[in-house]
Amino acid sequence: MNAESVIDLLISRGLAEKEAKHDLIEATNNSADGIAQVLEDSGYIQKDALYQLVAQDIGGEYYDLAEFEPAEQVWRAVPAGTAKEHKAFPIQFLEDGTLQVALIDPLDPQGLEELGFSLGTQIVPAVAPAVQIQALIDRYYGGGGGAPAGEGKDGPGAVDPELSGVLQQLQDEVSAMGDGTAEEEANSAPIIRYVDLVMYQAIKEGASDIHFEPFEDDFKIRYRVDGALYEMAPPPQHLKASIISRVKVMSDLNIAENRIPQDGRITKEVNGQPIDMRVSTLPTVHGESVVLRVLDRSNVNLDLENLNLNPELYEYINDTIAKPNGIFICTGPTGAGKTTTLYACLRKINTIDTKLLTAEDPVEYDIDGIMQVPVNDAIGMSFQKVLRAFLRQDPDRILVGEMRDLETAQIAIQASLTGHLVLSTLHTNDSPGAVTRLVDMGCEPFLVAATLEGVLGQRLLRKICPDCKVAYKPSEAVLSQIGLTTTDIGGKEFYTGQGCDTCNDTGYKGRQGLFELLDMTDPLRELITQRASTVVLKQKAEELGMRTLREDGLRNIFSGITTIEEVLKYT
Repeated sequence: MNAESVIDLLISRGLAEKEAKHDLIEATNNSADGIAQVLEDSGYIQKDALYQLVAQDIGGEYYDLAEFEPAEQVWRAVPAGTAKEHKAFPIQFLEDGTLQVALIDPLDPQGLEELGFSLGTQIVPAVAPAVQIQALIDRYYGGGGGAPAGEGKDGPGAVDPELSGVLQQLQDEVSAMGDGTAEEEANSAPIIRYVDLVMYQAIKEGASDIHFEPFEDDFKIRYRVDGALYEMAPPPQHLKASIISRVKVMSDLNIAENRIPQDGRITKEVNGQPIDMRVSTLPTVHGESVVLRVLDRSNVNLDLENLNLNPELYEYINDTIAKPNGIFICTGPTGAGKTTTLYACLRKINTIDTKLLTAEDPVEYDIDGIMQVPVNDAIGMSFQKVLRAFLRQDPDRILVGEMRDLETAQIAIQASLTGHLVLSTLHTNDSPGAVTRLVDMGCEPFLVAATLEGVLGQRLLRKICPDCKVAYKPSEAVLSQIGLTTTDIGGKEFYTGQGCDTCNDTGYKGRQGLFELLDMTDPLRELITQRASTVVLKQKAEELGMRTLREDGLRNIFSGITTIEEVLKYT
């Protein structure tokens, strides 16, 4: 708690004199125990009484959290970064849907307002001893990945006993190695074994990314499962350079160069399955940050039938990718599954009588029967250069990894006008936004209207674990956030995951796509040539029957596939 705010409260209640304020603040600054202990030692007020007084002042409750065990859905409602930044820990959801949160500084109204804004919900403050709140934050958010420390041997972020043993071996053996070159340390047996085990552990958990992150006082290793980050037990901080060097050696990168970003690739065999990992390094103030994108084809649905599209959308995509010319765009943020959807489209039309060419940065999955070209700007192999060469290769269908600039978009338009079907991606928030993005790039609106066949907006959200799925009744406050009332839902049931061994107590297992299709019709083409805004295009598309991402999210909620919280998070 802020010492000055607490002392002002005591003065306003006649429990302290104004003259004592300076001395009490000075005593607090010189003490590691905080204002509550200083006031108790000085004989002003007992700690429990002080907490009760603060709770009364803010209209909240006082809790002793010494043995408090929060519900799964409660602590997961606050991201780790938010809890740490605001020094707050969630207690419970109240009947009206508000979230009760214990704050280390409950007398800071601005902090409370900022917390509510960042969470997008109304917050009810509570009071508890600061040391107890901090202990809960450390326990449940200590790794920064949303998983409590010691979640169980098989949970995300947990470490195999073998890995734990290697960590100890690392400390002993590296200490005895003496000063060697970075390359010698990177190729030492314990470092090699440790990095291999980290990769094995992450891939075994179904991770999509592995992060090696150096900080001033520690070195984090985190991995992403179903969109959420989890932390592994960290290695000794002084080994970060050796571990990073080992990853760079494995991916054929220059370990002597740590001033510029580098990209590479690692191929390993895990449980008999070949796994590709795309490696990216980034220089930071405390060393190189390295991220490995795991490209496990066995973990990705590369068939259109496996994407759980609704029947109308499935038919539309099948019809569109069979057209002789035009442009079909998949749009959404990074990690939304755009490339996976387009690969599924390519596999559908990958027949002996069709010539398929792709330009990608980089090529993620090798597909038999398709000519895949990696883009490399460093040697002049840009999207523009590759696309110009494509048009002399007699293709029927072309995949452009991403329309990044005007020149790439113009060549794609020209390719579609000369009898080719072009598939590509764009980074926009929704499908109508892709149209205005092309026009803003500098493409002529009449050419966009003439060539664009459709835009598929996409998100990826987590599915409820089938082994611990239970029905529940959401509060009116939660329903109102998604735009529903109790009248709207009728007798429909809602589901959530309680958490079990199968899903590592997260309540979620696997991911599902949300889709929003903008089908190019004559009224929309007319609006595009008139340079209509995204809002106007979206309104018209909805009039013509476009199902928005939020509406598709409701379909998935009512089908028992996902939760209200997941849909709110991504739409």
